[in-house]
Amino acid sequence: MLEVRNLAYEVVENGEKITIVKDINFSVEDGEMLVITGPNGGGKTTVAKLLMGVLSATGGKLLLDGVDIAPMAIDERAKAGIGYAFQQPPIFKGMTIRRLLNLAAGEELSEDICCELLSSVGMCAREYLDREVDATLSGGERKRVEIATVLAKQHKLCIFDEPEAGIDLWSFSMLVKEFEKIHKEKKETLVLISHQEKIIRMADRILVIKDGTVDRCGAAGEILPLLFGGEDSCACINRKGGNGYGVGCDNK
Repeated sequence: MLEVRNLAYEVVENGEKITIVKDINFSVEDGEMLVITGPNGGGKTTVAKLLMGVLSATGGKLLLDGVDIAPMAIDERAKAGIGYAFQQPPIFKGMTIRRLLNLAAGEELSEDICCELLSSVGMCAREYLDREVDATLSGGERKRVEIATVLAKQHKLCIFDEPEAGIDLWSFSMLVKEFEKIHKEKKETLVLISHQEKIIRMADRILVIKDGTVDRCGAAGEILPLLFGGEDSCACINRKGGNGYGVGCDNK
């Protein structure tokens, strides 16, 4: 179980303290899916980075199974069972996709397993295994490779920052099926940051972050009507997120 208590993050610019997020409180039960959504620039990615330790919180507690992980470095959090996929994946020049998957798994994977992981995120596996994770891959390809690295090992908690960003619709559909599978098996706790309606509707609970604070948090059945105007209606939302939360409607 993940518990976030009074999480805060401040930076100092020109001698002045600027609050990025403050008083963030929520919890995620084992096997639960929490989707974090809200307007661009509201603090969603900052919260994700604070959970993983990419950024160091300036206040609050992060409890994973009752242990405060806030003082832990990134590698310690990874060993504690947290997996993380960046919104903008890094480049690893000289590193093949095959090698990256092996490192992520912590063991030597067979070619069949590597191919299965890549196929699960919509990639034609054998064409990519020996390619480098560098600028020759598109942003969408690097995104899918990174998601595959998170899937390569079972975690207590997986955090995906806008997994839909930069990937095509077909690959997105494959990704949604993979999330549905993980969620159904309840083997891992999922925290997804997303604007995509299909992903948001998969959630057990939804957290809306706006202006650096929690705007709303509750069961999906409670929050969904506020975002989409009812289970079968998206009339109150325009394609640019006219509900004020930056949430778009992809119903056809």
